[in-house]
Amino acid sequence: MQGIEWIKDGDRILSLIIRCDAMVEETMFITPNDFIQQAGFVVYPAGGKIANHSHNPIERTLTGTPETLLVRKGRLIARFYTETHELKGETILETGDIVMLVNGGHGFSLLEDTILFEIKQGPYTGLVEKERFE
Repeated sequence: MQGIEWIKDGDRILSLIIRCDAMVEETMFITPNDFIQQAGFVVYPAGGKIANHSHNPIERTLTGTPETLLVRKGRLIARFYTETHELKGETILETGDIVMLVNGGHGFSLLEDTILFEIKQGPYTGLVEKERFE
């Protein structure tokens, strides 16, 4: 699909980039069903309705801390790494782009003043949750 980019290490997905101009005409989920974070486009017609609902509490066991970042303002270089810190790709992200960080490592160099909206798995434990590397 145009506007969707995958960063992979072999068959292992490291990151998913959804460009600001990615568009669909019908509902389509992008991520595989076994991802610990799901993402897709849900399309509704004008005048349609989404029934009032709540989500049942389902206990899930997750490993890792997936992050999704929306670039609200600015530009940056995003770098994507394997679990062994091998650089597998880089790209420029701009206002409106979304990146899902699923596996491996990542780093960013800011090209402009930038505001990111971040969604990640919680709760925050207060423990050392990151391994920094060069």
